[in-house]
Amino acid sequence: MMNYAQSKYKTNFTPRKPVKTFRDLDIYQQTLQCSVIVVKNIRPKLVTLKYPFTEGVVDCAMNVPLSIGEAHSIRFGDFPLGLRLIEKAMSGCNKMIIYLEHIKGMYGAKVDADVIDEIIARYAESRTKTFHLEQSWKKWNTAPREPGAAGKVRL
Repeated sequence: MMNYAQSKYKTNFTPRKPVKTFRDLDIYQQTLQCSVIVVKNIRPKLVTLKYPFTEGVVDCAMNVPLSIGEAHSIRFGDFPLGLRLIEKAMSGCNKMIIYLEHIKGMYGAKVDADVIDEIIARYAESRTKTFHLEQSWKKWNTAPREPGAAGKVRL
């Protein structure tokens, strides 16, 4: 016989793997995959087409996972800077979407629109997940203790 919880919630719950390093973050993994696709698949086509912002696209694609990794570490020593870096990653996701839509608009059928649409969707999802990560950091107040607060319990 099924109990109420089993009948109401039919999906199996699987807890997330604990985050020990920035490499465990889904947003880091996803944006790094996107940057690899941009460098391996899209960049060569942009060079062939003489796209004027190729270096900007590559730099922006790399800055997103770099900012996430840096923010994850810096937040312990300088919480406001960590938040600024995570916001820089969100901004980078938005910039990549703009670059990719610009590429589609300029070159249409000359570029693989399906791949570009997939990367746009990944960056949009990563931006939302990064926002939720930022809210989580703020909620749990992962800022370091104030000077002189040694031994005090913070609630």
